[in-house]
Amino acid sequence: MQPPTPIEPSRDARPRAGDETPAAPADANAVHASVGERPRAPEPTAARALLAAGVTTAAVTAVSYAAPKSYAGTLVGLTFFAATFWLVLRYDESTIRAHGLSLGGLLEPVPLSPKRLVRAALHAVAWAALVAAIVFPLFWLGYRLYWGATSPFALRPPPSLADEIAAQLLVVALPEEAFFRGYLQSALDRVFPPRFRVAGATLGPAWLLSSAIFALGHVLTIQHPARLAVFFPALLFGWLRARTGGIGASLVFHAACNLLSLTLARGYGLSP
Repeated sequence: MQPPTPIEPSRDARPRAGDETPAAPADANAVHASVGERPRAPEPTAARALLAAGVTTAAVTAVSYAAPKSYAGTLVGLTFFAATFWLVLRYDESTIRAHGLSLGGLLEPVPLSPKRLVRAALHAVAWAALVAAIVFPLFWLGYRLYWGATSPFALRPPPSLADEIAAQLLVVALPEEAFFRGYLQSALDRVFPPRFRVAGATLGPAWLLSSAIFALGHVLTIQHPARLAVFFPALLFGWLRARTGGIGASLVFHAACNLLSLTLARGYGLSP
């Protein structure tokens, strides 16, 4: 994780003898409010994090069934993002950074730095490409075996490749990664500290819990047991979150996984 914003020396220094010290406000949020800054988020608890996950999952499930089919995906993404805004993004930059939601400063309430944005984007793409190079050949083989595809693969691009990439990045991967890896995994990590190492990432119960809730949400929106299989790519998304300190790499890899699945389905004639 990136370190929190340093405390200003003037606020941290011990007053000298004889100096007048103003009375402390009732809570830390009052300090931020008094100077026009965003407040810090309350310390997470297991009950609060799991309640947020349950309410958000229920809301997303309701939206997925109630909304018109052509708008359902967009409204589901907006629901996830609204939950993340309420739980994390409305607070100060140190809270956003602690949840891995900076995205090079894009989601922080600070002036944008093009250099920082480019550096963060390249870092995310490099990590996603590395994991994809290892996982995608195995996934392709497993996909053929699972669906019993015997015909040769034929590349069939979608009507608009740009639209499909943008949809997977911004409508699907960004809201889901922001909520499940940005909010939920980070909050539960504070409650159940990670204790074991996996290929350079420190992981714990939060990694497994957030992946399981992610899979449960998928099977509730489309009731088919195969949907539970997203638990396994969710483990990779969570590993990337822990290994890189943010959701950028998991976001890119999540979108790439979905794009690969769509490409294989069209290529083997399993979808139009």
